[in-house]
Amino acid sequence: MIEKSLIILKADVVARGFIGKIVSRFEKVGLKIVAMKMMKVPKNMAETHYKKDDTWLMSVGTKLIKNQNLNANKEDPMKHGQRICDTLAHDLTIYPVVAMVLEGHNTINLVRKMIGEQSPENSAPGTIRGDYSFDTYVLANAYNRPVITLVHASDSKKTAEKEIKLWFKKDELVEWKNPHEDLHFRKQKK
Repeated sequence: MIEKSLIILKADVVARGFIGKIVSRFEKVGLKIVAMKMMKVPKNMAETHYKKDDTWLMSVGTKLIKNQNLNANKEDPMKHGQRICDTLAHDLTIYPVVAMVLEGHNTINLVRKMIGEQSPENSAPGTIRGDYSFDTYVLANAYNRPVITLVHASDSKKTAEKEIKLWFKKDELVEWKNPHEDLHFRKQKK
């Protein structure tokens, strides 16, 4: 019922001064911040964060080859998938980021709806990516960089547990009760 998610406000959010605007969106829907810090991400931590299995690398690399109209017979999907991970990891190190852990009911699903589609051009107005990014895969590919997605959010409970352990020590997570929880999680008397 109650779950946690790792959220990373990436370089563009910090550089453009949108930290407060984005954090307030999460707070307004009732999600609770249980950990937060600004940091310069070490290269090895960024690489660990974006370490993916062969299935993921193959899938993403194959999509990239198709989307860029590359010769599927000559290109190695694994190499393209790894290149994507490497560029994403590099982007975490170029400027400070804000990492936080949000807690609440259905947090992972809710946060992912709030941030929008992976591609900002497909994100609806009202989502974070839809409101604050105009990037596209075409533009990113033209400059040989990853798409500027602004925010990272865990995609599952299993991933969230792994990511939170990477980004925060156990004693950095603060247990506290938000006053609205008494109303939100109350049981109706019969």
